[in-house]
Amino acid sequence: MGCNAILDRYIDQLLERSTPEAPAWNIEKIRAGKPNSWNYIDGCMIKALIELYDITGRADYLDFADAFIDNFVAEDGSIARYDPAEHNLDNVNAGKTLFRLHELTGKEKYRRAVDVVRGQLDGQPRTREGNFWHKAVYPNQVWLDGLYMAQPFYLQYELAYRDGRGCADSLHQFEVVRERMRNPQNGLYYHAYDESRRQFWADPVTGLSSNFWLRAEGWFAMALVDAWEILPASMSAERGVLGEMFRELVGAMLPYQDSETGMWHQVINLPGIAPNYLEESGSAIFANAIMKGARLGVLDKGLWDVGKRAFDGVCATCLSEEGGELALGNICLVAGLGNKQHRDGTFGYYMSEPVVTNDAKGVAPLVLAYIETMRGDELAKLDVEDPFGGFVR
Repeated sequence: MGCNAILDRYIDQLLERSTPEAPAWNIEKIRAGKPNSWNYIDGCMIKALIELYDITGRADYLDFADAFIDNFVAEDGSIARYDPAEHNLDNVNAGKTLFRLHELTGKEKYRRAVDVVRGQLDGQPRTREGNFWHKAVYPNQVWLDGLYMAQPFYLQYELAYRDGRGCADSLHQFEVVRERMRNPQNGLYYHAYDESRRQFWADPVTGLSSNFWLRAEGWFAMALVDAWEILPASMSAERGVLGEMFRELVGAMLPYQDSETGMWHQVINLPGIAPNYLEESGSAIFANAIMKGARLGVLDKGLWDVGKRAFDGVCATCLSEEGGELALGNICLVAGLGNKQHRDGTFGYYMSEPVVTNDAKGVAPLVLAYIETMRGDELAKLDVEDPFGGFVR
């Protein structure tokens, strides 16, 4: 049985075992024994299901996604167990589901809820250079993760409801990240940056954390390609900036792709140092981002095969079946900086976090990559190729 058929079964298995109050894919909530809340992990999974509905037409995917988000959103648009005053960029991510659900269902409460999530960004604390803090509890800090969690939502809202007024602000935040967080020697981005240089994990001179964590790098890659897709063709200059950053990042990742599996390691640039391991979620994210970039024409269409090789490698390496039970493994549960003393950004720290199965931070990107394999025939529509990925048709 091919990977696609197995993935269909696997997705069905997860949906059968999940409710809005107890999703089988939210391993953090399960381990903590806490009631479910509005969170980015579920947001990743529900967004993937909506896109799966869009390409397959399977009504059960849309029905599940609608019921899941409907459970949290009241008629006035307020969202249960979500506090915008926490100023947590992670919580913005689930707001991405609201745009498409409003279109598909016509429920006005989803349109009102979009405003609620957008309202968080009005008061989101910022660095002196204008970037959103990752969370209020992480003062002066910019994390790569946060670009994915908030910026595509921010751009989509501004274009849909505010005539694009905030787009320049969003683009500026991407550009500051490139200036501050990219290593010019290898082209990779550090996980985080502390503008105050006071955090124990931050370099006292640069403010940067000390390693290149795969999933954070992947979130940033997805932020770039998703933002490029959201921008209209009329904003060609802005697309040009994001496209250049994306091509640059993908080019930096290619030397570190594992020759046997097509995957990448948890700490990207140290593949030969034990106990570094081939990590599923970041590899699936890059599989999706690279195939999507090639399909959209941001990358040379020949790079689609690079993403597909990562997708195939993830399926062969991480997807298993025992006694009729499917499981997706090699997923880093979580990694962050500060808050607890052991989260110091060292290589040893990234090796110490739990590796789990079936967490949506790994499942949802694999579903998105699966969708890109189904969209692969759209590559034939690209009639102009630019070496390493121009986006001119």
